[in-house]
Amino acid sequence: MQRTSTTPGTFADLDEERAGSVASDVQSSLAGDRLIVVANTLPVRGERRPDGRGWSFSWDEDSLLFHLRDGLPDDMDMEVLYVGSLHADVPPADQDDVAQALLERFRCIPAFLPKDLCDRFYHGFCKQTLWPLIHYMLPYSTDHGGRFDRSHWEAYVLANKLFSQRVIEVLNPEDDYVWIHDYHLLALPSFLRRRFNRLRIGFFLHSPFPSSELYRSLPVRDEILKSLLNCDLIGFHTFDYARHFLSCCSRMLGIDYQSKRGYIGLDYFGRTVGIKIMPVGINMEHLQSLLQQPDLERKVAELRNQFNRKTVLLGVDDMDIFKGIDLKILAFEQMLKAHPKWQGRAVLVQIANPKGGSRKELEELQAKIEQTCKRINDQFGRPGYSPVVLVNRALSSVERMAYYTIAECVVVTAVRDGMNLTPYEYIVCRQGIPGLDGDRPRGKSMLVVSEFIGCSPSLSGAIRVNPWNIESTAEAMNESIASSDNEKQLRHEKHYRYVSSHDVAYWSKSFIHDFERSCRDHFRRRCWGIGLGFGFRVVALDRNFKKLAVDSIVADYKKSKSRVILLDYDGTLVPQTTIDKTPNETIVSMMNTLCADKKNVVFIAILIASDIFPLMICHDAKENEKFEFAYA
Repeated sequence: MQRTSTTPGTFADLDEERAGSVASDVQSSLAGDRLIVVANTLPVRGERRPDGRGWSFSWDEDSLLFHLRDGLPDDMDMEVLYVGSLHADVPPADQDDVAQALLERFRCIPAFLPKDLCDRFYHGFCKQTLWPLIHYMLPYSTDHGGRFDRSHWEAYVLANKLFSQRVIEVLNPEDDYVWIHDYHLLALPSFLRRRFNRLRIGFFLHSPFPSSELYRSLPVRDEILKSLLNCDLIGFHTFDYARHFLSCCSRMLGIDYQSKRGYIGLDYFGRTVGIKIMPVGINMEHLQSLLQQPDLERKVAELRNQFNRKTVLLGVDDMDIFKGIDLKILAFEQMLKAHPKWQGRAVLVQIANPKGGSRKELEELQAKIEQTCKRINDQFGRPGYSPVVLVNRALSSVERMAYYTIAECVVVTAVRDGMNLTPYEYIVCRQGIPGLDGDRPRGKSMLVVSEFIGCSPSLSGAIRVNPWNIESTAEAMNESIASSDNEKQLRHEKHYRYVSSHDVAYWSKSFIHDFERSCRDHFRRRCWGIGLGFGFRVVALDRNFKKLAVDSIVADYKKSKSRVILLDYDGTLVPQTTIDKTPNETIVSMMNTLCADKKNVVFIAILIASDIFPLMICHDAKENEKFEFAYA
């Protein structure tokens, strides 16, 4: 990583004119009040045209980032720009044309990463180091999570630097808000803050944040924490995730948080870094439009005919070791054993979306799941009835909505997940589809959710389980489908009120509101940037702060008739890192000189009482008797 510094150490030598400057030698190509959304991938789908001439692009309406602009306040005439990479592999010869087309048509600025860099950045540090760690997996062996690789970290930092360059190309630092998303770009705030002291920077983590006991195992733990603290507002889905982050800041950096009028903030060198806790929601308008698709009614009829009035429990998960698919299937098996009445009547449909990752790891997981499903079907199956139906392919949006519609219960048994919006989508689908006939009453739903996922606290009517406890999960499944219609309806109505009112627009609007509030004092304070690399931070001071000049201090010292001098021992008179706390001859001489002056009263603050001080200046202390010790 390039180690860029403004002024290391003290800020006493900084020019007055530069304090708080946001100027840059990079001229912005766009101007105005805007929100720049930065993420690893753009909310755009791209593919080369069939004739090989040029590219075609369209909005990815399944992308959360695409819909967050719906939450912009009506009174804020704010343009939204997106910065991120494309899913498509664009050759270097086409990159300029593609970038121009995306900027003009979609207000998107693509970051093209070289393939080797992308592999080490995404498949290396993101997926082999960060992803297991934030899901509570430590690399005890090479087969259990990824060991830390310094070259992967360097690639991660370089990729974040390239993202920052793309942001800076279009940035107007005095007017723009920069909203960074997720764990792929944890180093980005440092790069932006080093260039612009007062830039408005927000960050939202869509993944869990691990407890301090796990996070402290990361060799670059301090670098990432310090980078995040260069933001003005940091958002998390749940209080637990925020609490873990605050605990890491306290235990590793010695920074404690304060809560004022309902807002949580960290005081970081005079700047207040806000903490926002707000779970994301779904896009209600988009989901309801899918429910109006003409193919949906036909697909629902097909599924109802396929399962022939059987009670359907549904799982919709990515094929990932953290989703707990195998635990869910084992719990369903236990339910069939403990409650034989469901044999021949209940079906678990598990949709396993293919997912990129370690091929060997996913192949082993899939083989294990398929083996378990076969064993259960052989034991409990009969002609025309398979208790477990495994769907090993990605479904279209309409197909997914159809499965939600016929399911009596959705089961989520992830062992760790940032949010998981599957229960939210299911609730909306079970509210009912206008014009769709069916023998199942509308407005009923049941949820069995893991207590280790981000949406769990917001679904107070769901049956929460510890997915590692197979027996209790099995009983929860039985309870969910055996409950009365009235119970199912009451739980559904409670959930639907929350999901419909706390959608993605509500989440976005709430974050932007607090983002704006966190940045109100940016131009009222003096700011200096100090430090090297990830140690860079901005020191913010009140406008009335006056920088002391050495000549002025000396003149006032000579004119004064009575002086109080306060000194700290560790770190001032002796280095903090040394074991020998005895001051050297130079320090002793200086202290004796100060104490010999009858106009001086000298105080030394020390954490632990020691016999050093009487030995240091005992003869002068007896003559002067103005030397005091303050013990803490």
